[in-house]
Parts: sequence; C-alpha cells; structure tokens
Amino acid sequence: MARKRPAYRKKRHNRLGMLLVMMCIVMLLIVVSVSSIDLKAKQRTYAERERNLAEQIEQEHERTRQLEEYEKYIRTDAYIEEVAKSKLGLVYEGEIIFRADD
Repeated sequence: MARKRPAYRKKRHNRLGMLLVMMCIVMLLIVVSVSSIDLKAKQRTYAERERNLAEQIEQEHERTRQLEEYEKYIRTDAYIEEVAKSKLGLVYEGEIIFRADD
C-alpha cells in the first residue's frame, strides 16, 4: 500500500510554494519599479532637451527674419549711400564733411 503523507507536510509544502511565488512577485515588482524610475528620468531628460531644441529653433527663425530684413535693406539706395560715405569717403557735390579731432 502507498503511504499517505501526513497533513502537516502538505501544508508545509504549500506554504513553501506560496512563499516562493510571493518572493518572485516581490522581485518582479522591484525590477519594474527600478525600470520605471529610470524611464521617468530619461523622459525628464528628453523633455528638457526638446525644450532646448524648440528654443534654438525659435532663435534661428528670428535670426532668419533679421537676415531677410537686412537683405532687403542692403538692396536699398540708403544702404548704398551709407557704404559709399563711410567706406569709400564719397560725398555729394557741395556737401561738407565735419570730422572730430581725435
């Protein structure tokens, strides 16, 4: 005849099995928590980087607008006259130039 296990042995095996299952679940929760913390840190880093890049893009758009305005200005007669006077020293006929003594 096959011998039956006493009831206390079954309970001990069940408790041991439950303890092992609980330990596995706790370990999984710890791993998931640590991974979650790492992902949140990366998310904050990427969000900051995205804000910085958006600021740089806005600055470049502003610089582009300024360059377009300057390009329009250098095509005007006022700019040509200004360059002719300042760099080439040209003046209109009959115009008098006053210079400060240095």
